[in-house]
Amino acid sequence: MSEFTKELDASGLNCPMPILRAKKALKELSPGEVLRVIATDPGSVKDFEAFAKQTGNELLESVEEGGSFIYRLKKN
Repeated sequence: MSEFTKELDASGLNCPMPILRAKKALKELSPGEVLRVIATDPGSVKDFEAFAKQTGNELLESVEEGGSFIYRLKKN
């Protein structure tokens, strides 16, 4: 499950920057395309869950890998 259309590296950024960058990146995608986000802020886990619910975009994946948090969002 690693397919994605675009990747956004938000490492080192604190809330709310990863979400704001993801929001901007999603605007450039077509419905059905997938954005992969890499973040290092532990607070981003709840942020991305809330963001997906609020925007209707689908959170396909939310995993932690070696101190980084990987998200895959499917644009609605």
